Amino acid sequence: MTSDLKESFSTDSPPAPAALAAKVRTLAPSMTRSMQRVAEAVAGDPAGCAALTVTGLAELTGTSEATVVRTARLLGYPGYRDLRLALAGLAAHQQSGRAPSVTADIAVDDPIADVVAKLAYDEQQTLADTAAGLDTVQLGAAVAAAATARRIDIYGVGASSLVGQDLAQKLARIGLIAHSHTDPHLAVTNAVQLRSGDVAIAITHSGSTVDVIEPLRVAFDRGATTIAITGRPDGPVTQYADHVLTTSTARESELRPAAMSSRTSQLLVVDCLFIGVAQRTYEQAAPALAASYEALAHRHTPRPR
Repeated sequence: MTSDLKESFSTDSPPAPAALAAKVRTLAPSMTRSMQRVAEAVAGDPAGCAALTVTGLAELTGTSEATVVRTARLLGYPGYRDLRLALAGLAAHQQSGRAPSVTADIAVDDPIADVVAKLAYDEQQTLADTAAGLDTVQLGAAVAAAATARRIDIYGVGASSLVGQDLAQKLARIGLIAHSHTDPHLAVTNAVQLRSGDVAIAITHSGSTVDVIEPLRVAFDRGATTIAITGRPDGPVTQYADHVLTTSTARESELRPAAMSSRTSQLLVVDCLFIGVAQRTYEQAAPALAASYEALAHRHTPRPR
């Protein structure tokens, strides 16, 4: 695993004990198999693992002490001692009989005001993490390509398709030819028509969605400039991306899985891309946007009788 990838998953402070299982689910695909064994062990039996030394956990999982320490750091803890403290806290939480959590930080009996406050905080952190990790050089190159593109095709499925549709309608309202493709067959058949001077954008949280990778690969082979918006900078989709825009991946849970929690960070990246394009094409974008507002104005105010 590269140092850049480690940094993209790091946090300023260790995650709360209750967030450990969600953290393991989020990061496991990026781990080596030996690190996965350590992560699965601590998430599956926090009380048992909390009682083990670093040597004991290494022996239990058939790995090395170095692997245990690397896993602890990837999960957001400075060292194994900090991970053991978190495991002890998680074990105590599980044995206390307190209300179960519906997310990493929200209990089933939390007042709705607390739910609002916790979700708002989580959204703020997701946006902050995405902004901090976004490569502005890559973003600038993506903006330059999209601003001068003959045509822009966008691929996404599930929640990512909603983000793709949002980007497509924004670009269309400033006069660019942009289409969001959610049908994988139509995405590929349209990608075949792309060429140099066109842009193809793939949106996939996992970075491994076949229905998104395939049209991007076709667009790449046809000579179009390709852009990947993904939470996995090491994912398969990046093989066919000229520019990679990375989103935050660190906050998901059973009721807020990747399909939900990733959308916030994806929308931030999409907005940054759109504003950059609007800036570069302002002389065309401003009147086009004004015309679209005018065309819809009568739908927002009552017509005179």
